[in-house]
Amino acid sequence: MAQLQEIVSFCDQRARTHEVVDFREALNGLQFTNNGTVSKIGAAVDSGLLPFQSAIEAGIEFLIVHHGMFWNGSCRIVGPEYEKYKSLIEGNLAVYACHLPLDAHLEIGNAAGLAHAIGATQQGTFLPYEGTDLGLVCDWSKDREALRNSLERTFGDHIASIEYGSANPEKICIVTGSGSSVVDQVKATGADTLITGELKQHFFTIAQEAKLNLYVCGHYATETFGVESLAKEAAAKFDLPYQFIKTDCPL
Repeated sequence: MAQLQEIVSFCDQRARTHEVVDFREALNGLQFTNNGTVSKIGAAVDSGLLPFQSAIEAGIEFLIVHHGMFWNGSCRIVGPEYEKYKSLIEGNLAVYACHLPLDAHLEIGNAAGLAHAIGATQQGTFLPYEGTDLGLVCDWSKDREALRNSLERTFGDHIASIEYGSANPEKICIVTGSGSSVVDQVKATGADTLITGELKQHFFTIAQEAKLNLYVCGHYATETFGVESLAKEAAAKFDLPYQFIKTDCPL
């Protein structure tokens, strides 16, 4: 058993949760409290009724999520929204959100975790947002086929591979989640290859014309790394059990 506030303080410091500027709706940090004690820590990409119910069934009392509870702004506490609050209170589940801090973190962040999973070496950062770079530039010592194979081993063979760039990319850019605002910034890093979570359809044509390699691996799938890393570290710090709540989101 551990004190909720001690876990919150650890997560705030480790992820720099309140230092990295984020979208207003993210409301990073502790979003929903519990009775003040925690016996099990969990992680999930998204907040929502079903992830909350699954966490409660697993005995989790502190859940770290990437996408917090308040993305849609003000809403009436009725229907499914009421059920979420009711479940959290009855299940004694505290919810902690950490969005851009876990996209940008060079050790436990989403892009860092993805780079490690495929064997890419961090070389620098790019894509500045309010003083923090959100994307990674990595060295790649193998060919394009090896990169595609590494991504398929990590994410499955459902990834979209759009290959009009170099057959032997020496640098790759990684931006997890949505990459639609990123594509036109890739070549300025010296790379012609981007790994991301999701893109709009017209980037297929852009890849052809700009001679880019674009690998689209799923918004959800590319954002599992950060919450899992932070939750595992918190669980180890406070000697608590840990579990990842998988939701099988295909997007």
